[in-house]
Amino acid sequence: MSIVHKRKRLTSFQIIIFGFALVILMGSFLLMLPISTQDGGGASFYDALFTSTSAVCVTGLVVHDTATYWSSFGQTVILALIQIGGMGVVTVAVSLAVISGRKIDLMQRSTMQEAISAPQMGGIVRLTEFILKMTFVFEVTGALVMLPVFASEFGVKKGIWYAVFHSISAFCNAGFDLMGEREKFSSLTSFSSEPVINLTVMALIVIGGIGFLTWDDIREKKLHLRRYRMQSKVILTVTLLLILVPAVYFYFGELTAAPVKERIWGSLFQSVTPRTAGFNTVDLTTFSEAGIAIMIVLMIIGGSPGSTAGGMKTTTIAVLFASASAVFYRREDAHFFNRRIPIEVIRNAAAILLMYLVLFFGGGLVISRVENLPLLSCLFETASAIGTVGLSLGLTPDLGLLSRGILVVLMFFGRVGGLTLIFAAVSGTKNHSSRLPQEKITVG
Repeated sequence: MSIVHKRKRLTSFQIIIFGFALVILMGSFLLMLPISTQDGGGASFYDALFTSTSAVCVTGLVVHDTATYWSSFGQTVILALIQIGGMGVVTVAVSLAVISGRKIDLMQRSTMQEAISAPQMGGIVRLTEFILKMTFVFEVTGALVMLPVFASEFGVKKGIWYAVFHSISAFCNAGFDLMGEREKFSSLTSFSSEPVINLTVMALIVIGGIGFLTWDDIREKKLHLRRYRMQSKVILTVTLLLILVPAVYFYFGELTAAPVKERIWGSLFQSVTPRTAGFNTVDLTTFSEAGIAIMIVLMIIGGSPGSTAGGMKTTTIAVLFASASAVFYRREDAHFFNRRIPIEVIRNAAAILLMYLVLFFGGGLVISRVENLPLLSCLFETASAIGTVGLSLGLTPDLGLLSRGILVVLMFFGRVGGLTLIFAAVSGTKNHSSRLPQEKITVG
């Protein structure tokens, strides 16, 4: 009796997950090297794992101040992990293959399509080349714009490094900073009213967070907004609303004691950075509970599909609102810009919302109970982790091993994506053509 061994190939979803996990582990081992820390002792495995996960998942939560704890080598490793995580592990791998002239096979194209949320496989190599070029252009431009400010503050040599580091960190929506040299864990608070740094960092965050396909629409169709994909229209509309509405609240409700100039910059910056960059120019501990709650919502929503940002995504919340609107107005279908939304998209959006709420709230409850800390503060940290934001109320460095482990899991979940993890886990599940009897259940 012959036994036939079937070769089981990894699915696109599994490749994405394993790719991120492999890069995280490699980064952890590099950060454990003696050369990676300023004291020459190297980081512990748990600290290295947390930092590597935060960098690859472009989160920005840290257990040690980046500027004062890590050496130049360690900071370079962190920056490389941010770049790989921001562009996406698969995008970087395919980009290297394209540069080297290798042929991209069908499996690689399919994986790339899933990684950047492309609507079709056709033209995926051209799109990859475009992503690579635009990433380079935006990051170099951002560094050059910020260079004069940083050079005048820290000297030319350090100014160049600071400009490059913060440009990549902002574009990749990572939130890592090197301002601990002035005050540990201070982020960009010393530049709270500096227009060049504020404008450049905000622009890089937004550009990186709207998604590669939206860039492609802007490049091809310029200002002809009506010709954009429906997804691009939704992303731009929701992004604009999520910047302006919170900014108005922060201006009138939270930063009333600050001078007008700092108030304007601070309000705009704090409405941009929770989705999902992690920089801050104001002291977050001074915000009211209402302000903290608004930032939690922004962090969970996050950026847009196929971008350097994490979170639940702007399109997810838009689809949920469109679905609710259809119910309220007794319409059969939800729609945007005269285009109907497929029912499976609405189901996916509802599943994503449920997963994010359960993990974010459950993680916050466990940390609050284990660490004996206020629940709202713990929910802020878990929202920051699952939204891959990096904003913190100062709790993360003092958390225990279990709580840090929860944040590591949430960061990985937030960057890879909930449905990616689920689809990878149940890839062998088969759809059944038979259907069970239907019976109504009352909701609401």
